Amino acid sequence: MKKSYTLGENLKFIIPSILGILLFIIPIKTEGGFTIPIALLANWVQGKLADHLSFIMMIIITITAVLTVIARIIGRERLGKTPFFQNLLYVNWFWTIARVLAAVFAIMVYFRLGPEAIHGENTGQLLLDSLLHVLFAVFLFAGIFLPLLMNFGLMELFGTLSTKFMRPLFNLPGRSSIDALASWIGDGTIGVLLTSKQYEDGYYTKREAAIIGTTFSVVSITFSLVVIDQVNLDHMFVPFYLTVLVAGLIAALIMPRIPPLSRKSDTYINEQAVGIEEKIPDGYNSFTFGYEKAVNRAKKESSFYQFIKEGFQNVLDMWMGVAPVVMALGLVALIIAEYTPVFQWLGMPFIPLLELMQVPYAEEASQTILIGFADMFLPSVIGASIEAEITRFIIAALSVTQLIYMSEVGGLLLGSKVPVSFKDLVVIFLLRTLITLPVIVLIAHIIF
Repeated sequence: MKKSYTLGENLKFIIPSILGILLFIIPIKTEGGFTIPIALLANWVQGKLADHLSFIMMIIITITAVLTVIARIIGRERLGKTPFFQNLLYVNWFWTIARVLAAVFAIMVYFRLGPEAIHGENTGQLLLDSLLHVLFAVFLFAGIFLPLLMNFGLMELFGTLSTKFMRPLFNLPGRSSIDALASWIGDGTIGVLLTSKQYEDGYYTKREAAIIGTTFSVVSITFSLVVIDQVNLDHMFVPFYLTVLVAGLIAALIMPRIPPLSRKSDTYINEQAVGIEEKIPDGYNSFTFGYEKAVNRAKKESSFYQFIKEGFQNVLDMWMGVAPVVMALGLVALIIAEYTPVFQWLGMPFIPLLELMQVPYAEEASQTILIGFADMFLPSVIGASIEAEITRFIIAALSVTQLIYMSEVGGLLLGSKVPVSFKDLVVIFLLRTLITLPVIVLIAHIIF
């Protein structure tokens, strides 16, 4: 039976949810194109703190390493009174070593110590002086305001409305569609963050979290503009982005149905689900049932202090949990890409395939195919000098649809609670490459 709610109960859902939509999802036009308010706030902070952010991130990463080592020394039980810091600081030996390595790297890059391979312009400086600036600012505002999207019923409403197509197409909960939307318009990092928090809160199974984090945390429209501009094809942005969407959709239909994602366990993080009722009861439609669930969820939020506390815990979780992983693993991947021929060797098997698909400059293009695993921007940088427009178009589109790159999304996924391993990410990257490359080449031949 449908319930009736007071004006206050309705507004408790409506106002925070509208604020969340405005901040994370509604695009606004700027001089540089379209973006979202969260990204604008992040850019503002980057501008204000531009001269200090490298130092700030170096300090954050170093403090994280020191506290993590102390946590290992004193033991997990001593942190039992503060479960948040227990989970944040007491990590396994692999992540402890990664955090210490990240601190060493950050100090070397900031003070320009040691070999140039570590603090070079295209390696350490690219991370500490560029990417980590973006992550600091995005994490600050995304973390603080993320509860607006998650805690006041918007997920419940959106999830119920989207279940009709998310379940049949991708075998995922309807609420995962908002992760994709936030990534698409905002940033892939926001999508990973949303997915991780939803998994931690018991709304996604391990399989669902792995699929959403590696399939729907897509590259934003804004960054896609940067990529197509890098290969001097900005006048072709519309066909380029439509190509990316078609190839990405085909990958999203296939990837959840094949290993390694299909083999992930359908159990929850704590073996207990929060309990998402997707079947619509008699007397309801998708909207009325979703709205009732949304208001009931919003009613549980009774403390402004709790909202602020959760927001700042999100920020610390990202700054201290994710940034060191990006610094450590991202830098190792960039050094391999910049100073060794490993990615050129790995790309050689693609030469016959590209020649078979009649892609001009197949040898040059093959060198860009797997280097995107280190950083998504590298294929466009390397491929920008290739003369054939069709080849540059293919390189740019493929780099966006591959999705998994260690300097950002890959590192973020490993640093998050999403249950994927480094091996999983390698396999997923290769599978996405093999699935999307023929689609992109086919569309490119039609366009050109």
